[in-house]
Amino acid sequence: MKAKRNLLAVLILLCLCVLGIGCKTDTSDRVDPVKMKSGGITDWKEKPVICLLIDSIMDKYLRQAIDEGRAPAMAFLLKNGHYYPRVVSSFPTMSVTIDSSLMTGTYADKHHVPGLIWYSSKENRMIYYGNGMKEALKIDQTQVAMDAVYHLNQVQLNKKTKTIHEELAEKGKDSASINGIIFRGTTEHTLTMPKWVANSTKLPHQFQVTGPKWLSYATLAQLDRANDRNTRIWDKFGMNNAFTAQETAYLIKQNQLPSFTIAYVPENDNLLHRKGPAELDGVEDADKAVQEMLDAFGSWEQALKSAVWMVLGDSAQSYVYDNRDQAIIDLRRLLYPYRIAKINQQVGAGDQLVISSNERMAYVYAIDEAVSLPDLIHLLKSEERLDIIAMKDGKYIRVTAGKNDEMISFRPGGKYKDEYGQTWTISGDPGLMDLTIKGDRIQYGKYPDGLARLYGAMHSHEGRFVVVTVQPGYEIVGEGSPAHPNGGAHGSLHEQDSLVPLIVTGTDTRPETLRIVDMKAWILKLAGK
Repeated sequence: MKAKRNLLAVLILLCLCVLGIGCKTDTSDRVDPVKMKSGGITDWKEKPVICLLIDSIMDKYLRQAIDEGRAPAMAFLLKNGHYYPRVVSSFPTMSVTIDSSLMTGTYADKHHVPGLIWYSSKENRMIYYGNGMKEALKIDQTQVAMDAVYHLNQVQLNKKTKTIHEELAEKGKDSASINGIIFRGTTEHTLTMPKWVANSTKLPHQFQVTGPKWLSYATLAQLDRANDRNTRIWDKFGMNNAFTAQETAYLIKQNQLPSFTIAYVPENDNLLHRKGPAELDGVEDADKAVQEMLDAFGSWEQALKSAVWMVLGDSAQSYVYDNRDQAIIDLRRLLYPYRIAKINQQVGAGDQLVISSNERMAYVYAIDEAVSLPDLIHLLKSEERLDIIAMKDGKYIRVTAGKNDEMISFRPGGKYKDEYGQTWTISGDPGLMDLTIKGDRIQYGKYPDGLARLYGAMHSHEGRFVVVTVQPGYEIVGEGSPAHPNGGAHGSLHEQDSLVPLIVTGTDTRPETLRIVDMKAWILKLAGK
């Protein structure tokens, strides 16, 4: 029995690790570039685009690491390029949803990936991509692996929203994904599960997937055979910075770099969850990965000449108070009159609610038609730490907050226009979403692009549900959810979770607006020439 539990723990770890689970800035005070010896890389006929997606990197702490000399590679890129410190992420601010927005150029209402954990009314089950060992031990691991490794890209990501890889392939352009969570493309690939895992579980030894021409996905698919050293169990099976750096460097050294490469640098996220947003070791480690990629060109100056470089965060993290009783909000206690489905059991006829907690946001599903959403909101409003409480009401989204009797309703289309050119109909108290309305113009406050991002989540999948988020300093937990007191967390609509930096070299262009959802169109222009 103990051996079986150990095997299960390793399998869970495999599933969790595979998923990971402006103007030009004055840089006169930044770190001087570090020059490397030339390795003789030839000039590229066209400038390929390399996008380095660094999990949970934030402007304040990136700048601090650079000022302290701990991030020389990113300092070099910043000094020789453009810096945009406030790019708006997607919502929920969880990697699967954000990366889906990055790769499809849409919010969740179009790409249909609502969060790290959500409930499918079609399948009457939780969709779980991995959110910590404690919660994972309670769930069918075969299903977890199938969702995280296969269904996310091949089934649940809306086929009507094409990825960057798919659109480049239509133009006859090749692309690469190195440890990217969202990798769907047009080239068939085989992901290979370690034999000892497949032989000991119900999982197939191999998965057939579609991806870009070059697909590298931790231990399941790698380009450089010499990269086995970075796929060991204690190295998270390849879902680590070193694996990503070596795979990307391999493409460069082999002169196989395609028109577009996305390389995911994952490890900063987990460190910040444990130690808090101010921890700089994760930035330093990520920078070492960037150094290896720059080195592969022979010199950093040659790297600048040879490619367009983008260094982009996905979400930020906000500090969670160290007092667990103060910081952690368990929605089950607020909703105790209802029968709440257990995550380790099939959702049954007697269950009334399902709760899907995504750190600092949650979906609360009313699966019993007798349950009224306004009644749920009434109970939830008793908790003053709840920042946003939202439900659909016909074409409108209705929003309130904890210990607040005010309401705001909005829908797309109307006389009010925001800074992104989107128009809205709005009634009620705009202060609930920190909106400033002057004439027919909308200005966002602490919820950047809050109307479109919240609308996207509310229409991301079928079902009757309420969306809740919490104020900075707090986190939502459900049955078995990980918690991060005295650490960091994300998920909410708040700017503390939602603003990420972007460094760009090799082009003087930029996205139409500084949102992750606008990156795709810009990348296609650069890589599809």
